Amino acid sequence: QVHVVQSGGGVVQAGGSLRLSCEFSGNVFSINNMGWYRQAPGKQRELVAVFNSVGRINYADSVKGRFTISRDNVLNLVLLQMNSLKPEDTAVYYCNAQWYREGSLLDSWGQGTQVTVSS
Repeated sequence: QVHVVQSGGGVVQAGGSLRLSCEFSGNVFSINNMGWYRQAPGKQRELVAVFNSVGRINYADSVKGRFTISRDNVLNLVLLQMNSLKPEDTAVYYCNAQWYREGSLLDSWGQGTQVTVSS
């Protein structure tokens, strides 16, 4: 089992910055992919930024150049630095770990954190 606990978020004016943090625990060596997703009201959950199994980063086009994902493999942390925030970035942000158990790829999600960007 992989456990995910996230922190950060809040309310910021357009153009401002926020940072989200996520800590993994449990069977962290089984993690294949890790990263961040978000869900705005009335919309489906979407990828924001993720590390794949070989460390390659995939960003959503809407956040490229503004958001930066990073990780600390010693502390089992993944961070999301969000700069130049826009009102359309307002959403609940979720940290995710995809991990293998007995050949199946499973998902563990953080509790979600609200990010609100005011215009």
